[in-house]
Amino acid sequence: MEDWRRQLEELRGRGMLRTLRTVESPQGPRVVLEGREVLLLCSNDYLGLASHPALVEAALSATSRFGAGSGASRLVSGTMSSHALLEERLAAFKGTEAALLFNSGYAANTGILQGLFGPDDLIFSDALNHASIIDGCRLSRARVLAYPHRDVKALEGLMEAEASRRKGRWLIVTDGVFSMDGDLAPLPELVRLKERHDALLMVDDAHATGVLGEGGRGTAEHLGCLGAVDLHMGTLGKALGCFGAYLAAGRTVIDTLVNRSRPFIFSTSLPPAAPAAAYAALDIVEGAEGARLRRSLEGNRALFAGRLEGHGLDLLGSRSQIVTVLTGEPEPTMTATERLLEAGVFVQGIRPPTVAEGKCRLRATVMATHRPEDLLRAADGILAALGEGTA
Repeated sequence: MEDWRRQLEELRGRGMLRTLRTVESPQGPRVVLEGREVLLLCSNDYLGLASHPALVEAALSATSRFGAGSGASRLVSGTMSSHALLEERLAAFKGTEAALLFNSGYAANTGILQGLFGPDDLIFSDALNHASIIDGCRLSRARVLAYPHRDVKALEGLMEAEASRRKGRWLIVTDGVFSMDGDLAPLPELVRLKERHDALLMVDDAHATGVLGEGGRGTAEHLGCLGAVDLHMGTLGKALGCFGAYLAAGRTVIDTLVNRSRPFIFSTSLPPAAPAAAYAALDIVEGAEGARLRRSLEGNRALFAGRLEGHGLDLLGSRSQIVTVLTGEPEPTMTATERLLEAGVFVQGIRPPTVAEGKCRLRATVMATHRPEDLLRAADGILAALGEGTA
């Protein structure tokens, strides 16, 4: 215990100690944070659906009909009609034969990679992929080669170098929208490589599902290659406003995971309210309201990012609703975070090990439901906080 206390104090002294803050209201563009209303600029509720009346009603109705819990894992007695209906809907949404629900994005990525790949296989993974992908690669026991972030030429070189000693399956795995930088994977180029080398392509579209593409189907739809992706992973807890995750893929892939994916096999399934609410969210995403929300989100993103870029801040190539501001070191990052909170803007500072040393940042996330004037004030607050914090 004393060793842990010393380690925590060391983190505190380096400006690296993480603590929890409690939100006391529904998610929205503004929330009550520990007794005070603030502008919420660090939520993944990009379309503002988490407290949407249609989702709330769907969750209440499912709870009233089916109860609060599912009672067991999916392979025991925990597969309920709301799970099956949502899986059918997700497969149709992504244009695949089937889909499978998981209890979180972390469970999905670890379970997909562990369940489908093994020691004879080779996984090519973007160097800035999410931690859950990294952990899933480790659990798979496959050989893993990390390629430099978004560097298609480097990836091509790795694949060509490995071709002569190939054994099993090859997989290219990438985030669609990178969660800490806000930039997009070069999917059309990755499709070209996977077809040339008879590989599979997996895209973690957690931060693009519901947001990018004409129909909100994600990064691949946005970039014109939806049908060329083999494994579509996404979450229900970000733009869809609910909880859980999924893989949409071919029927053989899904059946394999039902039999081999440990997080799927050994977890009690999602409570009935979660898939019911997600189904209602897809109704919105695929309809006129979803299209309107995506337009609003893009307008807000452009306004907010434009203000920051116009004053010379480095946004690390962000082209999504995740707008990151490079700050460098922990101390100015967390000083700026506290000053912004004092000014009524709740935005998170990101430090190692989430990002590399020297790459600390403010990670702001824009919502469709933010008011433009609030975003401009927040951008000006960031400029002021960083000016003071780095002087």
